[in-house]
Amino acid sequence: MQKVKVKNNRGIRLPIRVLVSLFLLIVQMAVFSFFAIEFALGSVVAFLVMSIIATIVVCFIINRRGNPDHKIAWITFILIFPIFGITVFLLWGGGRIMPHIKKKMRICESHYMPYLKNDADIKESLKYHDLIHSRQADYLTGETDFPIYDKTTSKFYPSGEELLPALLKELSFAEKYIYIEFFILAEGVMWDKIHAVLKEKAANGVEVKIIFDDFGSIKRQSKGFIKKLKSEGIAVSVFNPINPFMNIFMNNRNHRKIVIIDGKTAFTGGVNIGDEYINEIERFGHWLDSGLIFRGEAVTSMLVMFCTMWEFTTGEQIDIKNHISGFFTDNDGFIIPYGDGPLNDKNPAEGIYMQILNTAKKYVYIATPYLIIDNNMKNTIRMAAKSGIEIKIITPHIPDKWYVHPVTQYNYLELLEESVRIYEYTPGFIHSKLFVSDDKVATVGSVNMDYRSFVFHFECGAWLCDNNTVLDIKEHFCEVLKECEEIKIDEWKKRPLKARFKQAVLHIFAPFM
Repeated sequence: MQKVKVKNNRGIRLPIRVLVSLFLLIVQMAVFSFFAIEFALGSVVAFLVMSIIATIVVCFIINRRGNPDHKIAWITFILIFPIFGITVFLLWGGGRIMPHIKKKMRICESHYMPYLKNDADIKESLKYHDLIHSRQADYLTGETDFPIYDKTTSKFYPSGEELLPALLKELSFAEKYIYIEFFILAEGVMWDKIHAVLKEKAANGVEVKIIFDDFGSIKRQSKGFIKKLKSEGIAVSVFNPINPFMNIFMNNRNHRKIVIIDGKTAFTGGVNIGDEYINEIERFGHWLDSGLIFRGEAVTSMLVMFCTMWEFTTGEQIDIKNHISGFFTDNDGFIIPYGDGPLNDKNPAEGIYMQILNTAKKYVYIATPYLIIDNNMKNTIRMAAKSGIEIKIITPHIPDKWYVHPVTQYNYLELLEESVRIYEYTPGFIHSKLFVSDDKVATVGSVNMDYRSFVFHFECGAWLCDNNTVLDIKEHFCEVLKECEEIKIDEWKKRPLKARFKQAVLHIFAPFM
């Protein structure tokens, strides 16, 4: 395995652009804080004014709607760093988004969401055969406005190495358009193979559009990367470019993984475009990820997600009517592709996980790279376990971030005490985001079990019910368990004091992770 070699970024050597932006942000906040402190120390009246402002901010945090864990983290931050904390909160507190950005997204959605049609007969069919899980479907369609489909087939890919050849094959079939949207688009072996197909297709008149997140990709692209793609006839949009100016929206990233081909085939999952996802290079031991390719009517929902994001980032409206294929396949159960994000004032990505836990009859198996959960999710897992539901959770053994994994581990003890069984993937880093329950339902997508996915990021996934793919996901989970080390409660209670302290301290800042 090779070690990751980071190429020059788009114009400036990688760390420089990011560090310059970070430095200028800190300078701006420091200057603001300096004058605020000078003002506060200048007189008793000024000090009282700043104290009143701090009190108002804390009262606002306490009384607003939202997660209690998130509130506590912000209040703690403001108490430790009063003026600086207030400054940061006013800029990025609690995922606040300026009204004009929400309005912009609503306008974009209004151009595409009407093309999604809820079929009452499909809902009734699911309700007739499976009343319990039809409630999950009702919840998800109600919260997201994405409909349930039946004329769709799907195939689960348990690793990036297996997914890539299948994806390349599907891309080679494209005749009209290819739409791609990823958090990370990194140059390397994986990208070279995908790019070769995209370049050929674009040259033959196939419409190719790519969206990638700037924060996720900036470290992994060389100078002139975007310019080269555009010269090849490939349209590119960079989501939320990093800049050195204070921007409330900068904290919100596009974490989705989407590929759409001719309105007939779509991909989603945890796999980004990067060599670690196919283990061409080694970063954190063996990298395990997964994805889903599906064909049929459900692809329309993924198309709507992409078109909405394309217009949001570029201002260009796509004529979606001419991109909907009307293609359908034989019935293979039910599927709901869905999207979530920080602009909808809802939380269906976390909510569907909780629905699966609440309606389980026998088991819920979970694979997640991060287990940074709030009290609501933690209590939902604990209550399911107390009710006799078999809960198994797989997390990484080799972390990708030194400050995040201890927060994942902080949550182990409370869950272990309720007979939740927790495993760490010893070969390396598991990046899959999977829920599977009772041989009946499963989810595959980009949604981590952390605050960033649940609150700050744009995410996507697919809910599956009563089809063969659910059983494939369960089989994969059971195979992965064979390579995991189970965390035993007696041994976990004996972990070093240093580790406990690190986990406890970092857990305070979990809502920021």
